[in-house]
Amino acid sequence: MSTFQAPKGTYDLLPPRSATFLAVREAISAPLKNSGYGYVETPGFENVELFSRGVGESTDIVSKEMYTLTTKGGDQLALRPEGTASVLRAALQGNLHKLGGLPVKLWYSGSYYRYERAQAGRYRHFSQVGAEAIGAEDPALDAELIILADQAYRSLGLRNFRILLNSLGDKECRPVYREALQAFLRGLDLDAETVRRAEINPLRVLDDKRADVQKQLVGAPMLRDYLCDGCKAYHEEVRALVTAAGVAFEDDEKLVRGLDYYTRTTFEFVHDGLGSQSAVGGGGRYDGLSEMIGGPALPSVGWALGVDRTVLALEAEGVELDIPSATSVFAIALGAAKPVLFGLVTELRRAGVAADISYGGKGLKGAMKDANRSGARFAVVAGDRDLEEGVVQLKDMQSGEQTPVALADVVATVQARLA
Repeated sequence: MSTFQAPKGTYDLLPPRSATFLAVREAISAPLKNSGYGYVETPGFENVELFSRGVGESTDIVSKEMYTLTTKGGDQLALRPEGTASVLRAALQGNLHKLGGLPVKLWYSGSYYRYERAQAGRYRHFSQVGAEAIGAEDPALDAELIILADQAYRSLGLRNFRILLNSLGDKECRPVYREALQAFLRGLDLDAETVRRAEINPLRVLDDKRADVQKQLVGAPMLRDYLCDGCKAYHEEVRALVTAAGVAFEDDEKLVRGLDYYTRTTFEFVHDGLGSQSAVGGGGRYDGLSEMIGGPALPSVGWALGVDRTVLALEAEGVELDIPSATSVFAIALGAAKPVLFGLVTELRRAGVAADISYGGKGLKGAMKDANRSGARFAVVAGDRDLEEGVVQLKDMQSGEQTPVALADVVATVQARLA
């Protein structure tokens, strides 16, 4: 047992389970790559102000969950708790919005950090794949992102997830609703922290999961009754486009999400097999975020999908991904055959065949156990006599059939049989 262990609330990804996480990341990103989204990667830490301005001082993320640090030079930094603000900052700094037609479409994958009570499905270090479409106000973009996430989940074999959809209004109609909601909340019996939150961002109270708070929210004014004509029309077009694509969703009037920058469209992907941590991803439109962090007006929309929770959702549904073996050919050298087979393995790898070799001078029995554990389709076995005859023994690990193959023909023979 090692003296050190992973910090509380974190985890290590180890084979074979790590292959599932890689497959989930690839499945989520595949529809994005096919839809004009380019890859972006940002630092693991940013200026604290980027998140306090963009994500919002009233959010739990900023007020309670950010890991912050002070550098030797006195800079205040934070480990990134989410991806949108960082990606938008990078796009602005790189002047991507000035290079040609908008929107700028970006996708990313990485680790994020929040100090939370560690529990199943909620970690202090977690992985997400995200997408952002920056610089255009168009219902088709909102719909596109919802559809692409649905496509990604279904490509993995997930079926028991739901899409929740709502509109949060804009700078015209939301202030009127905000005042009406605050007036309602002032008449409730709420704790001091919730009262403080209601004064800063009353919509966040609607997202409170506590039963005693939700009970008091019955009869609260609904944002749908305050939406301006522009927001109503925008939302209806998003709904129509998603419906036309054959993607089912549910209208959720209380859906707020935990970030202050959302406007108009907001959505969440939930899986009922995950208990209290049912959200596997979500996103929405954030038309004013660029101005909040010092940029020009760039209406934008995006989402982030949790890799960790997607894996848990797959396990909850009993979905096993078809992950190809990491090794196709496993070489076993007997006697003085090691240099020759090592060279053959190198040749196979250069030809694009996944190959490995037994290390440590094991005998045939121990080496064959390694071959079985590797999941290889073929084993290549050779001893001194085989090399004298210029052949190796090619064994099909599925059928058990073993045939001699000329050393010079091994690569071509393996490629043909794998094809």
